[in-house]
Amino acid sequence: MDLGLHVINFSWPGAPASIAPTLGAIAKAAEDAGIADLSVMDHYFQMDMEAMGLRPDQEMLEGYTTLGFLAAVTSNIRLGLLVTGVTYRHPGLLAKIVTTLDVLSGGRAQLGIGAAWYEREHAGLGVPFPPLKERFERLEEALQICLQMWSDDNGPFEGKHYRLAETLNVPQTIQRPHPPILIGGMGERRTLRLVARYADACNLFSMAGVDGIRHKLEVLRRHCEAEGRDYSAIQKTLLWVGPPVRTDGTEHFLTELRQYAALGIDAVILMPGADDPVAEVRGLAPVVKGLHALG
Repeated sequence: MDLGLHVINFSWPGAPASIAPTLGAIAKAAEDAGIADLSVMDHYFQMDMEAMGLRPDQEMLEGYTTLGFLAAVTSNIRLGLLVTGVTYRHPGLLAKIVTTLDVLSGGRAQLGIGAAWYEREHAGLGVPFPPLKERFERLEEALQICLQMWSDDNGPFEGKHYRLAETLNVPQTIQRPHPPILIGGMGERRTLRLVARYADACNLFSMAGVDGIRHKLEVLRRHCEAEGRDYSAIQKTLLWVGPPVRTDGTEHFLTELRQYAALGIDAVILMPGADDPVAEVRGLAPVVKGLHALG
């Protein structure tokens, strides 16, 4: 099992001037610790979640600009957003952005994408926020557009919501046939069906518990059977929603993760706290080794 790192809080002492050096230090510490993936959120406003100490008036960075910065200060860690809301960028532009990240990072980009949910930030910046059904329709078309732009087909795309006269994309990505596609969310009827149809990875949430994750994976397996897709080819990732993992609690954490590894979870993603994230990430090296030992 691999370890990923998801940075959600940029409200560090001395912000905004401290954000770039702190984020750069986190990225370098993550690479040194052997962490496989590094992600940030894709939001215009910070989330409105008081339980996690987050408020909309706190610092939030534009996602792909941030990944470009992280590409320049790292050399081998995989980079992505967890996850891009389909409403935030036109799909043709999104494919071009992810392609650029892949080229400039030496083939380390991942496209994480979902149906979007944060209505407040859309209204705040005047970005259309269609009903959920339409957002899922747009999500499926966006996936089709990205895959077409990452193929040899430069022809038009005609969908219900998007129409592209030509899907020219030069240069192409370094990763072929395309960067990995991760779809976030646990919806059984639509989200996991899209995972089975289009994605290389899915992201589930630990708040569902072991039994809940087992059920979601069984649903995904059934969707894969219906789509004629190899279930084992999809990477299953788990966002750990809970207190930060401390070095002195590594064994307890690994005991919990052993249950998820037995279900087939391939990677767990941790979110560092805001107090001293660099030191926290440096202390994750034993967790990386312990997770690798789980298989």
